[in-house]
Amino acid sequence: MESEEFLDEVLSRVKSFLASSQTESQIRPSESHASLARTSDLNLPLEGRGLEAALDDIESVLRNSVRTTAPGFMNPLWGGLSIASIAGELVTAATNTAMYTYEIAPIATLIESSILKRIAELADFGTSQGTLTTGGSNGNLLGMLCARQAKFPMSSHAGFDGTNMVAFVSEESHYSFSIASNVVGIGHSNLIKVRCNEHGQMRPDALEEEIEYALAEGRIPFAVLATSGTTVKGSFDPLRAIAAVAHKYELWMHVDAAWGGSCLFSSQHRSLMDGIELADSFCWDAHKMMGIPLICSAFIVKDADVLKAVCSNGNTAHYLYIESGEDLDLGRYSLQCGRRNDALKLWLAWREIGDAGWASMLERFMELAHYLEERVKNHASLELMSERMWTNVCFRYVGDSSTDERNRINAELRQRLIQDGRFMVSRSTIDESIILRSVIANRSVTEESLDAFLDCVVSLGKDIERGLPQQ
Repeated sequence: MESEEFLDEVLSRVKSFLASSQTESQIRPSESHASLARTSDLNLPLEGRGLEAALDDIESVLRNSVRTTAPGFMNPLWGGLSIASIAGELVTAATNTAMYTYEIAPIATLIESSILKRIAELADFGTSQGTLTTGGSNGNLLGMLCARQAKFPMSSHAGFDGTNMVAFVSEESHYSFSIASNVVGIGHSNLIKVRCNEHGQMRPDALEEEIEYALAEGRIPFAVLATSGTTVKGSFDPLRAIAAVAHKYELWMHVDAAWGGSCLFSSQHRSLMDGIELADSFCWDAHKMMGIPLICSAFIVKDADVLKAVCSNGNTAHYLYIESGEDLDLGRYSLQCGRRNDALKLWLAWREIGDAGWASMLERFMELAHYLEERVKNHASLELMSERMWTNVCFRYVGDSSTDERNRINAELRQRLIQDGRFMVSRSTIDESIILRSVIANRSVTEESLDAFLDCVVSLGKDIERGLPQQ
């Protein structure tokens, strides 16, 4: 089989997979791990099998993959489909370049720089620098590294003793901050969890209390880490009030906007991040709300010199960097060396629909989340478990069950949803109550698909209730 014929056939099968994702009722394979492992041929042969065999393998992969563009997919903080972005992925793979120097990636460097500049403008950051990263976890790590660098400019060269350093983060924050505290060198116990209000937002008064307490103990605060769009509730911390506290104590302020950053496109919803311009850095995942294929994430910092110092390679990479690229090479602002061109897919999608298109998409997601929220609130068998700020809708099935039975029911209900295969939402916990978290970040979701989802939840819930032992 010729390579051109092979690529045509691959594209045909991918197109068929994407089209069927809108019509097939099952969005997830029903086979168990043991069954799939037993029936799949995954061996790596001594002798190659050729391109025709590769087509069979591709068919197997597509058949056994979750259909993340299907209307019932509301599980993680991403989903949906952007055709322009898929084209960008194809061109990225075909051109196969790395993003460390302008010399090897001329147009890709200009494209990424253009994207970073526009994202900074949306946040009113003014003069800024940044990099595309592997995701919000990497962006949060960079935020903490920059905070450490700003507090101790020699730390990246001479090291530092982090046992007395403390950073402050919302108790509803993403777990990546805990990982970052380990990598940065302060340890998990020096990441102080700040109390939140009933809506899941960091309390500025509690933040100041924790800072004062740390100072009284002789510890060294160096960073305040806010969140715009928490993982479970979708809450937005009050950035302006938090910035006032951070600035009072001369602390670096980083914002994890991996999930919520897209609100900046919408004049109707950008107030959720009021005060972002007062931060020192933030991260934003385009592969979440914007529907760009994984991975595509930005880290933006106001002080370019701080990021450059964090990522400094000195003169050791003389085989890559030369004087003429001093102000052009993006590798000087990245922790990675071999870094793929993740900018192209976002650039193509952005050029396709523009700021107005992103705003319309976001506002449609918010309308759908409101619709689901209202359906839940008005259903006698369902209970809304947190106030909605973003497109996270957290609820549980209550039916006629007692309070003691509800965790068991909802745990089993979520498992049966997965087995049913038509819908995927995540399971989480709020105040020790097991809940279902539906996330609207998929352009295929409609009011009709949400109605079908709730019908399925209620039907399964009632069936589980009927099987409970009689009191």
